[in-house]
Amino acid sequence: MYGLARSRMLPFALTLIAVLPSFASSGSGVTVHSEAAPSDIVIGFVGGFVRHNNPHHGPVRLAASIQRILPKDAYVQVFENRHRRAAYSMIVRLLDRDHDGVLSDAEKSQARIVLFGHSWGASAAVMLARELNRSGIPVLLTVQVDSVRKLWQNDSVIPANVAAAANFYQPHGIIHGRSEIIAANPAKTQILGNYLFDYREHPVACSGLSWFDRTITPSHMQSVCDPHLWSQVEQLVLNRLETDPASLAVVPGP
Repeated sequence: MYGLARSRMLPFALTLIAVLPSFASSGSGVTVHSEAAPSDIVIGFVGGFVRHNNPHHGPVRLAASIQRILPKDAYVQVFENRHRRAAYSMIVRLLDRDHDGVLSDAEKSQARIVLFGHSWGASAAVMLARELNRSGIPVLLTVQVDSVRKLWQNDSVIPANVAAAANFYQPHGIIHGRSEIIAANPAKTQILGNYLFDYREHPVACSGLSWFDRTITPSHMQSVCDPHLWSQVEQLVLNRLETDPASLAVVPGP
């Protein structure tokens, strides 16, 4: 379960300073960093009714951390899970290099997109990947953390435009993550694994959570703040964005 080397977390004060400019004041977190097309597009979704810039939640901390590591022209942003369509529109806008309002096959082929999320946000990442699939836009990686679907959503089947997908989950409580994801087309999508974290056996301390979170859904909320879990997600994201093909084989062990 803890097969990846534990990566050292960047000092939170520095990462928060790094990420605040990109989170602006928009409720959906929509910010264009520059007019040039980004080298990489990394989109995260927070769960529940959490704000996109809540510093206590894993997707926000992860975005802050990887934004310091990726090239300066990379686009890294966190959205509320209900703003999936805004995220889609932003991706299309970023890929439209000639600004003609239409994505060419060449523009689509140059996409380097990673999607991740927690709880409802994890389901939103899969739904966004499915919408990109309908538009013929490829996705390098999706990562779900304790994924919980909304009504009429299907977060278990990863569409064929996704090259690789990983699922982290915990099994306890009235809210718990999906234990297994599968590929719609195994020839197109590699399922890196479905990785179990058990917070009854290995609890972690969380700060900034509500009484409801701590009392009613403790295991689910520990998955949002577990530094070891999110360091594994970070390593998967960074490995998938590496240009060295050998690095893409690094996945969490049993």
